[in-house]
Amino acid sequence: MRRFSFNLVALLLMPGVAVAGPRLSPTSVFSDATLLMQVLMVVLIIAIVSAVVVTVAKLARGSRLAGGSAFVLALRLGGPLLGLLGAVYTLLMMFIGVANAGMEVPMAVLAPGYAEAALLFLLGLLAGVVGVVCHWVIEARIDRTVLRE
Repeated sequence: MRRFSFNLVALLLMPGVAVAGPRLSPTSVFSDATLLMQVLMVVLIIAIVSAVVVTVAKLARGSRLAGGSAFVLALRLGGPLLGLLGAVYTLLMMFIGVANAGMEVPMAVLAPGYAEAALLFLLGLLAGVVGVVCHWVIEARIDRTVLRE
């Protein structure tokens, strides 16, 4: 009885212990993804970094307000949609594969696909959040500059 309660506590505290297979990490999820989804993940990461760079560059220019706002606005609106598109595509391919398998597929086999879809959705949401915050910063700078003049 004591062994059972220890195992139960270990499984509740560390859910990764429950799976006997190799451990998942964001790196392994990325490396197991299809080439198209890897490209989408890289594009989202580059867009996130670019939005921060554009915002910092725009703030460093001082009162000159030209450039960068359209990119940040596009990321704010398009980032979550791209992430959602990738996640839904991954889930669709998973469901087609499960339907074609013709037998019950264990969760350990499905988990990497779910993790890939979740990572794509997370990157899309992160791109949207970064886009919103950067857009707020740029708009606040524009407001301060316009009100000063």
